[in-house]
Amino acid sequence: MTETSEPVLSVRTPIELHYRYTPGRAASKFLRGLEQGRILGQRCPVCGKVYTPPRGACAADGVPTEEEVELSGQGTVTTFCVVNVPFYGQKIKIPYVSATILLDGADMGLMHLIQECEAEDVHMGLRVEPVWVPTEERKPTLESIRYFRPSGQPDAPFETYEAYV
Repeated sequence: MTETSEPVLSVRTPIELHYRYTPGRAASKFLRGLEQGRILGQRCPVCGKVYTPPRGACAADGVPTEEEVELSGQGTVTTFCVVNVPFYGQKIKIPYVSATILLDGADMGLMHLIQECEAEDVHMGLRVEPVWVPTEERKPTLESIRYFRPSGQPDAPFETYEAYV
């Protein structure tokens, strides 16, 4: 650095990360289920917890989870974030809501978008349902569910999901 030049404090440049994800058996079943319009989980034979997406083993008991459970897709918003920050390649209009949804019959939340309502109308306890992409566009990806929307059902009482918050 010469005496007349300023130090470089930051550099802004686009960056990409290419990666390949290889799902195991449990995640593969889950992803194939999404392609068919089904949300699948797996139940622990010891504690009875239903994991979705399934992990193949219970985190609490360390045993394989092999019993397949099909979930309706109806669920409850347990936590959420209103996103107001734009980013490169963004496809949805801000503000938008990313939420953890406790699907009926599951014991762990699923992260997804909430749409078809104003961001300020999303709240804990909001009952939601999935909106699927058309059958011919579905792939083995969580994007086969376009987003979740309010179902019109009454809000869930806090006691029914407080352990998951």
